[in-house]
Amino acid sequence: MMPTMARCRRAITLALCLAAGVLALLIGATSAHAGVMTQAELARRFPAPLTVGERDAELPVWPLFRQGGSGGELAGYVFESVDLAPIPGFSGVPVNLLVAIDPSGRFLGVEVLSQHEPVFQYGLGEAPLFEFVRQYQGISLKQHIGIETNGRRAHAADASRVQIDGISKATVSVRIINESVLAAALLVSRRKLGFGAGKGAAGIARVRTDLPDAIGFQRLLEDGLVRHLRVTNAEMEKLYAGSDGARLDEEALRQPDDVFIDLYLACVSVPGVARSLLTEASLAKLKPWIEQGDQAILVMSSGRHRVPGDDFTRGGIPERLLLRQHELAIDMRDLDLDLKLLPGISVPADASLTVFRVPAEAGLDPGAAFDFTVPVTRSKGQFYPERIVRQLPVSYRVPSRFLIAAPGDTSWHAAWMDRRGDLLILLVGLAVLALALSMPRKLSSDGRRFNRFRFAYLLFTIGFIGYYAQAQLSIVNLTGIVQALVAGRSLSFLLHDPMTVALWAFVLVSLLLWGRGTFCGWLCPFGALQELTGKLARWCKLPQVKISRTVDKRLKRVKYGALALIVVSALTGLAIDTLVELEPFKTAITLNFVRAWPYAVYALALLAASAFIHKFFCRYLCPLGAALALLGRFRLLDWLPRRSECGTPCQTCRHRCDYQAIKPDGAVVYAECFQCMDCVVIHESEQRCAPRLLELKRARTIPIHADPGGAT
Repeated sequence: MMPTMARCRRAITLALCLAAGVLALLIGATSAHAGVMTQAELARRFPAPLTVGERDAELPVWPLFRQGGSGGELAGYVFESVDLAPIPGFSGVPVNLLVAIDPSGRFLGVEVLSQHEPVFQYGLGEAPLFEFVRQYQGISLKQHIGIETNGRRAHAADASRVQIDGISKATVSVRIINESVLAAALLVSRRKLGFGAGKGAAGIARVRTDLPDAIGFQRLLEDGLVRHLRVTNAEMEKLYAGSDGARLDEEALRQPDDVFIDLYLACVSVPGVARSLLTEASLAKLKPWIEQGDQAILVMSSGRHRVPGDDFTRGGIPERLLLRQHELAIDMRDLDLDLKLLPGISVPADASLTVFRVPAEAGLDPGAAFDFTVPVTRSKGQFYPERIVRQLPVSYRVPSRFLIAAPGDTSWHAAWMDRRGDLLILLVGLAVLALALSMPRKLSSDGRRFNRFRFAYLLFTIGFIGYYAQAQLSIVNLTGIVQALVAGRSLSFLLHDPMTVALWAFVLVSLLLWGRGTFCGWLCPFGALQELTGKLARWCKLPQVKISRTVDKRLKRVKYGALALIVVSALTGLAIDTLVELEPFKTAITLNFVRAWPYAVYALALLAASAFIHKFFCRYLCPLGAALALLGRFRLLDWLPRRSECGTPCQTCRHRCDYQAIKPDGAVVYAECFQCMDCVVIHESEQRCAPRLLELKRARTIPIHADPGGAT
């Protein structure tokens, strides 16, 4: 007894030391790979009059509201950069930043949550880094943000550009941090604030740069490359006819034939258009300010209601010319450049020239219509005047021959290329498993060899598929598909996770061939973690709880109820975030237990339960297992070998099945079978399979008779 107890204590001590060591490594090396903020912590950082709403179901962001909870006015979004743009730093680990932006895309603030950059940890200290990120406050995503580290400004700060001070001895680190901040903030802006109609860079057309040839002005007008709006005083008065704004403009009444506005618009970020309108000197001035993806709008205006107007502050946003696309407002900022037109351009001689820049971050799609409007306001009344507004619309569209059409969302290509090495390892691992399962009897003919193979494969599943590749399949994969289909969205988002897509493809094929047990018994990292926990407990002689078959049958129904509840919540959008936490996969595998303590305790409790009740969560609670069990009913093969004596009278496999997945008549319940293949090992064993033992015994006792011809 004493040696056994001592061995048990040593095993537990060793396991705890290993677990502590692994957990320490995970915390040190991977804590920056997943968000750490909770709603309570964010509420502490953003006190009244702000309140923090529930975490978004589709994107890892929290909405901020002005006093009044989720029913109040939206004040912005707060998120962690590592959840959206985990760009590795100089140390190889992403810096995690807490970023908050308001609905207009302006930074409310940026804070450093964690960083592992050597220059700040062992050299300069963190103070310069904290000072660097404070500079983002008040800057807009619609501005071009540059990093200045050489003491010389490339451009004077204005409404469209801003330079923030870098850190001279940490040039690489601060540029990566800037990239992380912008990439994460732009993703949130496009998905939640409507910038660019929710399109990323891959979803919009690009201007061709290989067509710089000049075009005649008349041809520009005919092709719509220059749009012209001319309105007289009389025509403007007609727009106000029958309203309270009628006959309020005395000058218009005195001189009805005079020009109210004469406006020409051209997109001079199209090289051919710019070269057709501007002098060489003006082109040279404009070129440094227009970067890839930016758009530039040249405005030529004369008349009483000029754009941008006599009271316009250069470098600002015009009030007399508004731009919308896909029903979303997009700001334009004056570049404050003194430009000249080529001789012979047929615009009024007194026309003013202004060029406005739309930065690439705003997501303006040159392949879609630019909807300009010129708002005209008349006021009636002296003390509290009533404002009557009329809109003069101008639609502009770049002809398709000047564009490279949007290829669609192909950003997932890079993810597949980046992980091609991991995909190769995964495919080899899956091929090995498929080969093994296609020959169950041969694989199980030697029980000791099979156990070694299974143990090694479970380690591969935990280490590579789970913690390294982060390919733990989850019920969230299925609810995401359900929600996308209900909302009519594309499923292309799935392609951004190549490891999960590859694993799902194999699992769907395996469901048709072998049933749910291929994933649940071999490829689920948390399931493998439970199984190894149970093996360690048995080796330590911990008592095992055997649940009666009646209770076991009832408990197995619980997971189907959980699945139904989650599907309903996915369809309705109610409480889905809370219900999917029934799965401990995110806590135990994706986040490596680095999470708020209730989630970590829950996951550890399930592992502890599996030490006494074989794979407790998998058998009774797992909603993904329930979904796979239902899909597995379309299985084509009853592939586990059985004998006619199985169940009648032999009950060995049934009593040895830890999953209680064999009926009294010997039939395998594939919906509850995890393909541990212990029953196949017994089936092939000459020492453990009673029918086979009986066959061998009978074969040895049959007498050998001589035949009449003398042959034996």
